[in-house]
Parts: sequence; C-alpha cells; structure tokens
Amino acid sequence: MANATGLTHLTNRFTSSADQAAQTPRQSSLEACLEAVCQKGCRAVRRDIAALEAGAQLPEAALLTQEERRVLLHELKQIMAVYGDSCRVEPS
Repeated sequence: MANATGLTHLTNRFTSSADQAAQTPRQSSLEACLEAVCQKGCRAVRRDIAALEAGAQLPEAALLTQEERRVLLHELKQIMAVYGDSCRVEPS
C-alpha cells in the first residue's frame, strides 16, 4: 500500500522551491489542500477523488473556489495515475 509519504513526495514534483516562492496566496492554498489530502494516504485519496467527482465538498477544500476544486481533482488524478488501479507500491 502506498503511504502518505509517497503521495506527498509526488505532490512535491508539481512545485519546486522557486515555484513556491512565486505562488500567489490562492496557489499556496491550493497546494496546502493538495498536500493535506495526500497526507491521508492512497485509499483515502481515491475516496476523495470519487467524492469530488460526485460534487461533494472535502473539508480540506472548504476554502477553495469551484475552479480550484476542479484543479485539485485534476492534480489528484495525475498523482494517483502513478499507482494505476492499485494502491500498492511494488518493491524495487
């Protein structure tokens, strides 16, 4: 099973330190939300993706606009695509 650390590592690939310095407060809020959702772990993220697709509101995304929630959903899907249909990380 993928752990929250693995998901967090993947979120970091979307924002380098230079990118983070240039972010607006709204972008930082979106990144913080993405980080918080990924901290919950693989299976929880999959449940959150399904909830967002169904139009539900995540507690972590309560302060995001509708557009930001759409971006959040897109980013979560990209991150989870790395894992395919499973949350297991295969040993190297």
